[in-house]
Amino acid sequence: MTGLDWPGLDWPGMLRAGLSGLRLSPAEFWDLTPAELQLLLGSTRPPASLNRQGLAELMHRFPDQPVPPSTEGG
Repeated sequence: MTGLDWPGLDWPGMLRAGLSGLRLSPAEFWDLTPAELQLLLGSTRPPASLNRQGLAELMHRFPDQPVPPSTEGG
């Protein structure tokens, strides 16, 4: 699964809207949160909030990776 495979998100449409419609650079587009993009596109609906179950699903899909200890002296 890639980052563009999220069910329910129209990535091609969002990219077209951001890059062509809003004339954002790719870096500007990818720096936006979904809520910011939704606002820029004129939505008056509040963004969906993340509930406990949604957080648990994200944590399961993207577990934290332990940070290896530094090998640098000092």
